[in-house]
Amino acid sequence: MSTEFNGSTPGLILRDSSSALVGGVEPPPPQAHLSDSNSSSSLKTSVSEKDEKEAWMPLDELGRDGVSGRDIPISSEKQEGRGNDTPVARLDLEHQDSSWQAGPPAASLCGAGDATVYPEGGLQAWLVVLGSFCGMLSSFGFMNSIGVFQGYLSTHQLKDYSEGTIGWIFSVYVFLAFFGGLQIGPVFDAKGPFWLILAGSIVFTLSIFLMSICTQYWHFMLVIGILGGTGTSLIFTPSIGAIGHFFHAKRGSATGLAATGGSLGGIIFPLMLQSLFPKVGFAWAVRILAFIVASLCLIAISLVRSRLPPKANSSILPDFTILRDPAFALVTAGVFCMEWGLFIPVTFLGTYVLESEMPDSAAFTYQVLAILNAGSCLGRYLPGLFADRIGRFNAMICALFLCTLTTSSLWLPACLLSTAHPAAKPLTILYALLFGFASGSNISLTPVCVGQLCATEEY
Repeated sequence: MSTEFNGSTPGLILRDSSSALVGGVEPPPPQAHLSDSNSSSSLKTSVSEKDEKEAWMPLDELGRDGVSGRDIPISSEKQEGRGNDTPVARLDLEHQDSSWQAGPPAASLCGAGDATVYPEGGLQAWLVVLGSFCGMLSSFGFMNSIGVFQGYLSTHQLKDYSEGTIGWIFSVYVFLAFFGGLQIGPVFDAKGPFWLILAGSIVFTLSIFLMSICTQYWHFMLVIGILGGTGTSLIFTPSIGAIGHFFHAKRGSATGLAATGGSLGGIIFPLMLQSLFPKVGFAWAVRILAFIVASLCLIAISLVRSRLPPKANSSILPDFTILRDPAFALVTAGVFCMEWGLFIPVTFLGTYVLESEMPDSAAFTYQVLAILNAGSCLGRYLPGLFADRIGRFNAMICALFLCTLTTSSLWLPACLLSTAHPAAKPLTILYALLFGFASGSNISLTPVCVGQLCATEEY
């Protein structure tokens, strides 16, 4: 009789001398330990002599369910007086921790090659999700509102520049927000999330305050494109990475729940700015946004923590050797192309509405972005929830297919129709809602898909 781990399914598998499967038992928590005596693996127990005798029973009497249904360590030996052909199970509980309870443990083990135990919940884990939610609400809420600033700047401070030239400001911002993770990720592995989120909060909040006094093109490029993009990356990368330290089986749904913060910000910020711009002007509207962002960042700084210890002697430089793995290299290339496609509507949908001169186009510019992000709220959580059941990559492929379908069947016809056509505006609204839902998964599913290809300490 021996104990072993079978594949990626957590649980001790007992086999007798003929290698027949006898029963499965959840592995003991780290506090419990096995004692070895006379080539027999057993856990000693402090029970009475009567209980000692009752603790032995034949495995055929105990039954498979009798073993696998209990979260109790067992050993199998041959008991004197029962003969050599009768395997028996001994339920020994001397070293059983008081926290052990009947039924499977709340924690889970990841797949083969990574022996990390994940809490899969608990107060600390959900507080990290809340902190990540606030970090995403501030950073990605701003990112999902860049269409508002694109449209406003093209008719005010930067009205002498073309849409393409203004778009470079926000292209640099989005690029740095994601590209910065290449360097920030190794620092997170080595040092944890606290200092990264603190630095990102300072840089990002400062960039929004400075944006309120910008007047020239190079001002906006420096403040929004470079400072804002760097600050967003410093907040976003460790906020998402920390969730992976607490969840494995539920990583998709937990990450999706945190990612809804960015969509919620994409609903609140455009509508808020629509109301504030005519009342208090651009400068104070942006400053009010900066104060809100600072408050949310303080919550993220306070709550986001890592659970696993920093990697010993780990380098803070990117490790490109992981790209030797064909699967990882293909996913990296795929995500690179995906981001190019998904952020075009997010950036230019508001400008399209403004330039198309639809009825009430000025007000509709803000509203259409709020509609897009309302769909994205569901799109960031629900695909992550289903991804834990149908597969993370399967869910991602379905979402990208829906993005392609909605763009070709809704936005393209809306662009071809005359702006005076009564169907143009309804098609744009429907497109914003459905594309928002489909594209929302890129934030929640990309990290968990990548995390499926590497160990947690490298996530």
